Amino acid sequence: MRLRPLAVALLALLLFVPLSVAAAPPADTLVIGLHVTLATRWLDPGETEALITPFMMLYAIHDALTKPMPGKLITPSLAESWSMSKDGLAYDFVIRKGAKFHNGDPVTAEDVKFTFDRYKGASAKLLKDRVKEVQLVAPNHVRFVLKEPWPDFMAFYGTSATGAAWIVPKKYIEKVGEEGFKKAPVGAGPYKVVSVSPGNELRLEAFADYWRKKPAVKHLVMRSIPDEATRAVAVKTGEVDLAYLFGGPVAQDLKRSPGITIKAPLLYGMYWLDFLDQWDPKSPWHDKRVRLAASLAIDRNAINEAEMLGLGKTTGAFVPPEFDFALKVEPPRYDPRRAKQLLAEAGYPNGFDAGDLTPLPPYTSLAEAIGNFLGEIGIRASVRNMERATFLSNWHDKKLKGLLIGATGAAGNAAARLEPFMTKGGLYAYGSRPDIDDLFQRQANELDQKKREALLHQIQKIVTDEVLVAPIFQQGFVCAIGPRVAESTLGMIQGFPYVGPAEDAKLK
Repeated sequence: MRLRPLAVALLALLLFVPLSVAAAPPADTLVIGLHVTLATRWLDPGETEALITPFMMLYAIHDALTKPMPGKLITPSLAESWSMSKDGLAYDFVIRKGAKFHNGDPVTAEDVKFTFDRYKGASAKLLKDRVKEVQLVAPNHVRFVLKEPWPDFMAFYGTSATGAAWIVPKKYIEKVGEEGFKKAPVGAGPYKVVSVSPGNELRLEAFADYWRKKPAVKHLVMRSIPDEATRAVAVKTGEVDLAYLFGGPVAQDLKRSPGITIKAPLLYGMYWLDFLDQWDPKSPWHDKRVRLAASLAIDRNAINEAEMLGLGKTTGAFVPPEFDFALKVEPPRYDPRRAKQLLAEAGYPNGFDAGDLTPLPPYTSLAEAIGNFLGEIGIRASVRNMERATFLSNWHDKKLKGLLIGATGAAGNAAARLEPFMTKGGLYAYGSRPDIDDLFQRQANELDQKKREALLHQIQKIVTDEVLVAPIFQQGFVCAIGPRVAESTLGMIQGFPYVGPAEDAKLK
């Protein structure tokens, strides 16, 4: 079976079309080739999705009270310290002296409260339902008071599970308005925005007064190059210094190219096949046997080799093994014979038409591979491609039908990973089960760690046993690095796929 037919054709293009040497970027500029079309909403933490993609921009432009950094999941950043009260009802953050926004305004407790009030991204309802009030204790001291103890507060608020703690400037937004902020965002991160070309390019300049350190590279450019072959050529010719996401023959060719280094950090990114129509009793996917058949039809090892040079990890788990309260689940075996038997038992001996198979862009080849595997047992699906921002909007607006290949690399713990996808009201949940919703509420109020773990393991076991999704792999994010780069920072933050911390990137 050909897992990556498009990639083979693209490789031929790479090998046989002469490459002209592009003008190298200026000596003080690091140019990154993006695998997706740049969506301007990713520049605003207030609209952060339950995915890692927006943090590609946020780690450069903005900063959070706490965030994942090298060596630690929850690291004090704009907050020099944070603490929880003994009763678990209050969380205090002391803002770092000298932390300021790009326009020179200091970061204050008022900005923190304003940021939380305007936040409408992933898990916004959950956070606001749990927080009773945000108190301004002092200009540099803010307190979150909860309605009841909630041990998951920092997993949702203080990591990349959400963008709620990535602080925006109150006075500036009130002055220019929401639309003005979207056109010219001001943050407190290591780089300030110079220009934005929606869908195409983001140009940034080092913010010399960033509290942590002055960035080593003066200018940072993020350029959208969604086509894999074009992106590979851009690295080879020196048009870009670093580019994200390659697979199969294209990655192999880059690995053999002089002066190019391949890195593939293992991410928190879990990929799965989602049966969006399973909540409709009339759909074939409503039958667990059909969902299990689809899962058994997928050769995960072959996909790992084809998509990630074997550098990812096949999995049967929805939650990354590095997360607190993760349940270890072995990958389902590849068993197309048993899959066909299950389809026959469910009343589909000749298979059925499954409609669209829509992958998270740009994972078209992954969708084609899974579509081929499903086709071998009689499940006929048509791959439908979308631009990423459109896909994400349609996903959380519940407009997609049929099958979906989902993924997220956001940090947190098992509860933070499950909430957007498996619970009632979750941003990407097309349906939910009462038993999961009940267990999720119980674990959220449980202060005993072992009891919480048991409850979260029960949820993950239901997800596995009922085949609510078919997990595929934990991603090895294959990137190509050109000869001008001294430090890419790829892999410095555990589970993070992009350049980060951006201020630590260096050119030779």
